[in-house]
Amino acid sequence: MTRWEFVGRADELDRLSSTIGGPDGRGLLFSGDAGVGKSRLLREGVAALSPERFAIWSVAASATTAALPFGGLVQVLPAAQPQGLSPAGILRWAVDLLQEQAAGRPIVLAIDDAHLLDPPSAALVHLVARSENATVIGTLRNGEQIPLPIRALWTDDLVDLVELGPLGRSETTGLLAAILGGPVDAGSSDRLFRLSAGNPLLLRELVLAAGDELDRRYGIWRWTGRLELAPSLTDLIDTRIGRLTPGVRAVVELVAFGEPLGLHLLERAVEPADVEAAEERGLIAMVRDDRRLNVRLAHPLYGEVMRRHCPVSRTRRLQATLAELLEQVGKRRRDDLLRVAVWRLDSGTAQNVTLLLDAAVQAFGRYDVPLATRLARAALEAGGGTDAAELLATILMFGDRPEEAIRVLDQVAGEIHDDRRRSRWLTVRGMVSYWGLNRESTVEEIAARGAELADPADRARVRAFEAIMRLHRLDVDVAVRLAQEVLDRPAAPMAARELARCTLAHLQAAQGQYRRSATAIARVQAEAACWRSDMPYLQLAMELARGTRLALSGDLAGIDAIVADEFADLAGAGDFRLGSGYLAILQAYAARLRGRGGDALRTSLGACAVLTTSRVYAGLAHAERAQAAALRGDAAHAAEAMAEADRTHAPGMAVLYPWLEQARGAAQAVAGDLPGAVKHLCALADRLREDGLAGHEMLVLLDLVRLDQAAAPVGPTCTDGGRRSVAQRLAELSEQIDGVLPPLVARYARAALDGSPDDLLAVADGFADRELVVYAAEATAMALHRMRDARAGVPGAARERLADLLRRCDEISTPALRLLRPALSDREWEIARLAATGLTSRVIAERLFLSTRTVENHLQRVYSKLGVTRRSELRAALGSMPGHDGTDPA
Repeated sequence: MTRWEFVGRADELDRLSSTIGGPDGRGLLFSGDAGVGKSRLLREGVAALSPERFAIWSVAASATTAALPFGGLVQVLPAAQPQGLSPAGILRWAVDLLQEQAAGRPIVLAIDDAHLLDPPSAALVHLVARSENATVIGTLRNGEQIPLPIRALWTDDLVDLVELGPLGRSETTGLLAAILGGPVDAGSSDRLFRLSAGNPLLLRELVLAAGDELDRRYGIWRWTGRLELAPSLTDLIDTRIGRLTPGVRAVVELVAFGEPLGLHLLERAVEPADVEAAEERGLIAMVRDDRRLNVRLAHPLYGEVMRRHCPVSRTRRLQATLAELLEQVGKRRRDDLLRVAVWRLDSGTAQNVTLLLDAAVQAFGRYDVPLATRLARAALEAGGGTDAAELLATILMFGDRPEEAIRVLDQVAGEIHDDRRRSRWLTVRGMVSYWGLNRESTVEEIAARGAELADPADRARVRAFEAIMRLHRLDVDVAVRLAQEVLDRPAAPMAARELARCTLAHLQAAQGQYRRSATAIARVQAEAACWRSDMPYLQLAMELARGTRLALSGDLAGIDAIVADEFADLAGAGDFRLGSGYLAILQAYAARLRGRGGDALRTSLGACAVLTTSRVYAGLAHAERAQAAALRGDAAHAAEAMAEADRTHAPGMAVLYPWLEQARGAAQAVAGDLPGAVKHLCALADRLREDGLAGHEMLVLLDLVRLDQAAAPVGPTCTDGGRRSVAQRLAELSEQIDGVLPPLVARYARAALDGSPDDLLAVADGFADRELVVYAAEATAMALHRMRDARAGVPGAARERLADLLRRCDEISTPALRLLRPALSDREWEIARLAATGLTSRVIAERLFLSTRTVENHLQRVYSKLGVTRRSELRAALGSMPGHDGTDPA
């Protein structure tokens, strides 16, 4: 483990730097809990100081030196002190000595753990702080006894006292990435943040304890194992908890096993005075939740340590007590049933199969796959029969364990004696076989078995599943017919009807019928309370339909809303990888179109890592990774990602082929094979037209426009023997596809074909209004390129517009933007950058050891290549180049 990098705390470090040598002469002390990073912040601030400018003394007080006079300043004062001086005289001598050694430089006295200073040292620090040319900076630990001279530093207004809080979520993520040498997936980062509560010391101990459980795939670190507390971490938490009376221990243990625990429940089991004592010691905290006052442990790791130290017999007794308490007052809240079931299961008192089954359904409805698996398995072992087996198999499927799911289902096949159970068993087994084991023959098998069912409602359930399977296999006509039959059948169960509606909504989105798709999705969402307990995984079908609609219509704000809603939080926290993986793909897509190439690549890599063990969306994740790499101009990475997309793409997910093939075109283009990319995209557009997927077709044609191929022929041969151009086909699609994006794309193609800079700039404004920054930048670049070709002069306003768009992006390099990259020599780039900063030709000549005439000649060639006429236009011209600052991109 390497030394942890200093991450975050930028504001605090800036404040520390501005304090030193500041005009008001005030010092600064940081207070905070142990391990929050006070000492590191102080060291970083001191390390940035120049010893030539400041006289710097750093002091690390400790318990060892606290009992010795001037022991705290042993690093500063000489070992021999003058004899015969009074205590005040020694203090004055010490101050004079520091001033003498400073030799006129401002004094900086940095004291780590100032609360541990002995009284004479504390008095000396206070005296130094009163000197006009001295600044005292340091740290204090919360909850410690502070010497009076140190406390007087801020009460006498000599220093500012600032509370240093824990790291935030993003700072913790950055620190993890820095120490591990790569990004950490969102779920693992969030888990480590919650356990450490943003404390860097605890975070370090957790990472050290994780050890081999930290796994790296596709460059993304994931914490895959259970929490193991290293002895050093256990000792640290034990020290914080301290010795407990039996009553306080009972309080802390009950909260450790039951948090969040209602205060009214806790006080039924323990003495209120013990609750007060635990709160006073900082072991528990009161948290208001609506009208209920809940009790939580003051730190997440307190619970880990308390649960580890608690004997098994007492653990089981405490959990049974918690279950009895909640059952006595009644399970009033949504989570109460689930909590009682878990306590009963863990205490060995779970005998109610219905309770376990209902709790497993609720856990799966929250997408907590590990907990749902435990509860469903317990229900099956307790005699839950086919209902428990079907539920467990479903959960195992979404936990990436399809083989085990099939075994569970086959074990209860002999217990099925009626059509209702058979229909449910068929659909669950078909789902596991088709998506989990990639057996395409499942579609025909489920169709044949479903036709044998007598009850119309049971047949409708099977047909709804068959419909969505056929859509994924691209048997579109059959899928539509089956889904419509389910919707037309009054006897169809609610979950079956909404699954059929999702099938149609997905297809409508792919066809560009965004309004119909949105209406259908809204209806499915409105009925969620009716289908969630019966078919919680229907949420994923709905999100796929909704995500397809939003992505194809360019609605990035809509994608943001999906990523921010409750489903995303639950999927990430509950290890529902299909859900969190798909949402990460959408998030990467939105980041890419906004030009945030780094975010897009990191997020798509995270999706690839999450979906490693599942092939349902793995190919899609790698295709989005290829797109993100292509956006950044990384041809090798894009090619590698496409190879992985081909390897991991499941044949039964044929409905996703447009995304994969569009990414292939991007990978070819970034590799420099523009003819191959154009040929591939034209063929793809033709295929999409034949399949009736107009929404996808429009995006592929847009890619051709971006490659300046608005005139390329696509589609079948017309009666006149010719073929439509990309621009003509987009004009047709603009009248068939819903929304504001299709007319904008059609106008883009027409403007590119006509060579109209004004129209291209207007299109760019339209894209920018929708946050489609990459498209806006490319349209602006094309406008500038047309101006340069026409030798009409390039307005500075247009260049400024492109520069502003590029500043909103990071590390992007597309074919359209590379059109602007002039063939400047290394010397011309060097001179142009210097001239853009305002340096005169004479100064540039002196710096580069050239003649002034040579510099002027180079500048004239630069002006000609960039399409500018004077030095004042250079900054905007270079700012509109790929690389943002005009540097020559690699």
